[in-house]
Formats: sequence, structure tokens, C-alpha cells
Amino acid sequence: MAAKVEPLGDRVVIKPAPKEEVSKGGIVLPDTAKEKPQEGEIIAAGPGKLDDEGKRMTMEVKVGDIVLYSKYAGTEFKLGEEEMVIMRESDILAKKIS
Repeated sequence: MAAKVEPLGDRVVIKPAPKEEVSKGGIVLPDTAKEKPQEGEIIAAGPGKLDDEGKRMTMEVKVGDIVLYSKYAGTEFKLGEEEMVIMRESDILAKKIS
């Protein structure tokens, strides 16, 4: 990846999981019918949110975590040729435990 990004505060950059190209029944899906992915890998994380006293709060997620997030959370953008999503840590619903 040529370009890099460093999120601020409690934001994370997520690389969404690949979209399904074929349905379970074997039907090829057009782009308009594909579900927006709700799972991805964190590729960058900010330092954490500041509390009311100005102390930095520790993030619950880290780079490399596979997370689940709400369907319309975050802002999509391109980093080089790859689609990414940036969102607040609070928009993450869960992280996968391996």
C-alpha cells in the first residue's frame, strides 16, 4: 500500500471484507444487489479518545483485529486503489476472537 493514513482520536481505519460475487445458490450478483460488508480488518487505529480530564483512554481494538460494525457506520474512502472505511471506535459492534 503506497499511501498511509493515521486516524485521530478514537477513530479506526477498516479494510472491509471482500463482497460476495455469487449467491449461495450460485447466482452471480450485480454490484447493485451486493450487500455492503459489515466485517473487516483494522489497518490503523488512533491513540484513543480524551476524557473530560484530558487523559487518553485506551482503545479496545488494535491493528489486525477483525471487527463487525453497523451497516451504515463510518465514511468510505479510497486509500490507493483499495476501498476503506473510517469510523469511531463506538461504531464497532464486536471483534472476532480466534
